[in-house]
Amino acid sequence: MPIVKYPRATEPLWHEWDRKAQKCGLRHTAYAVNGDQYTGEWLDNLKHGKGTQVWKRTGAIYSGDWKFGKRDGYGSYSIPDPVTKEYKKVYTGWWKNDKKCGYGATFYPDGERYEGEWSSGLRSGWGRMYYRDGSIYEGQWLEDRPSGQGMLRLPNENRYEGGWKDGKKHGPGKFFYLDKGQLFEGIWAADIPKCGILIDFGRDEAPAPTQYPIPKV
Repeated sequence: MPIVKYPRATEPLWHEWDRKAQKCGLRHTAYAVNGDQYTGEWLDNLKHGKGTQVWKRTGAIYSGDWKFGKRDGYGSYSIPDPVTKEYKKVYTGWWKNDKKCGYGATFYPDGERYEGEWSSGLRSGWGRMYYRDGSIYEGQWLEDRPSGQGMLRLPNENRYEGGWKDGKKHGPGKFFYLDKGQLFEGIWAADIPKCGILIDFGRDEAPAPTQYPIPKV
C-alpha cells in the first residue's frame, strides 16, 4: 500500500515571534513606545512580582510590588528634584490596584508629611499630618480630610481635642489655651464654637496668663 506524505502545516512566522515576545518571569529592561521602561518580573505579559518602573516624561520612579500590570503591595515612589535632579521620595508604603492603600507615608514638596492609612489614593483611617507651620494633626481621616475624632496641636502648644468633619472642628470638643492657662469646652460647627464654658486650666504655669482669673460660678 503506497504511503501518502502530506506536507507539514506551517504556522505563520508571527506566531513564533509572538511566543518569544511574551514576557513571563524575570526579564531585562523593557521599553514602551513612549519611552517608559520597566525592569523586573512578569506574568502573562503583565508586570507581576518585583519590579522598577521609570516614566520618561516626569522621570518618576516606582520600585516595589506589582500585580497584573498595576502597583499592588509594598513600594516606593520618587520624583527628581527640578533643580538638583536628585531623587526625592514622595510616597513609601502599601498600594492596591495602582493607588495608595493601607499604611504609608507621603512627603510633600513644601516639607509637610503624612503618616497613616490610605484608601483608594486618599488619606482615610488613622493618620498623623505634620504641617509646614509646625502644627500637627493626629486622628481620623475620611477622603483626604480630618473627620471623626482627632487632636490638632498648634506651634504654641495650644491644642484642640474633639470631633472633626470635612477638615473642620465639628461636634463636642475641648480647646486648651495653654499659653493663657484656659480651657474652652463646648460644641463646634464648621470650625466655629457655638456654645460651651471657659475655665482656668493651668493658669499658674501659663507663660502669658490672663490678668484676672475666671470667677467660679
